[in-house]
Amino acid sequence: ARESRELAAKARERKLTPEQYTGSTFSVSNLGMMQIDQFTAIINPPEVGILAIGAIEDRPVKNAAGAVEFRKRLRVTMSCDHRVVDGAVGARFLQTLRRMIENPLMLVY
Repeated sequence: ARESRELAAKARERKLTPEQYTGSTFSVSNLGMMQIDQFTAIINPPEVGILAIGAIEDRPVKNAAGAVEFRKRLRVTMSCDHRVVDGAVGARFLQTLRRMIENPLMLVY
């Protein structure tokens, strides 16, 4: 946790060295903070995948009673290097991520 805080502080100060941000296998790219609702993230070799997170928006959704109401929606997409990660495995990862976002108590049980 301490190392994570130190790296985040260095990143904010733009003082990270290449050794401190390379060598990973998976990245998360968030353009939602710039009000981009959807985008295709490009894999950074030698990584095998990247998760693209868009903006949270109010969208019309039909509820169980059939009425339309506005709910928060978030678009998340993932790019995988299919030489390493099968698309079905990536899809299961996204299913699990969705369940955890919709049911955050899953993280503690």
